[in-house]
Amino acid sequence: MLRLGVNIDHIATLRQARYRGLDHGEPCPVDAVRQAEAAGAHGITAHLREDRRHILDRDIWAIRETVSTRLNFEMANTPEMIDIALRLKPDAVCIVPENRAEVTTEGGLNVVVQAGAIADTATELNKAGIEVSLFIDPDPAQIEASVRTGSPFIELHTGAYSEAYDDEAKRATELQRLTKAAEQAKTLGIEVNAGHGLNYKNTRGILAVPHLNELNIGHSIVSRAVTVGLGPAVREMLGLIDDSPPNG
Repeated sequence: MLRLGVNIDHIATLRQARYRGLDHGEPCPVDAVRQAEAAGAHGITAHLREDRRHILDRDIWAIRETVSTRLNFEMANTPEMIDIALRLKPDAVCIVPENRAEVTTEGGLNVVVQAGAIADTATELNKAGIEVSLFIDPDPAQIEASVRTGSPFIELHTGAYSEAYDDEAKRATELQRLTKAAEQAKTLGIEVNAGHGLNYKNTRGILAVPHLNELNIGHSIVSRAVTVGLGPAVREMLGLIDDSPPNG
């Protein structure tokens, strides 16, 4: 069964637009956790960025206490975040790159260059019983490097596919890249998740990629929730992936 992880970062983004610097505000990320899980989400994803631009420290601890499915904690590979992860004890950690100038994460980790440091982190988190995933572009060298880190999962960056979706030829090219990456990862013993830029228009297409365990989707669901509510938005997305045949 393909799982849906709902990323609630942009619930906090909306709150921070009005309540930045205050110890209260709306909408509440914890309420979003409850509503998403009640609607059938298989897990919750939240990214505590180094600059605390949306999810705050108080949020992530309250989210950990609230989640009844699975918590996927997105984080940069820094000593501060490793320490938080070891104390927070999420079900999974997804290590992502961070750039202070970006609006949201815009590219995959360069595991080829950072393999040693990432391997050290993966070892520490795995020993603590925390599942580790690496957010990478669908590139053969990055997948091979991911194997060397000992991380059991990768999350394929689907941004290029999402941006190319309206161009049939480019979409086909990006789907082929993702498919080859998923096949390579599976052959090398790594499990595969995917996410970034997926929405109600392009998610069905990504289901052609084999061996996927989980899709992590945030902005599109939160955007849809503005008009229909979070529960219905989550159920709509689940409907898109639940009707799909097994693919791997």
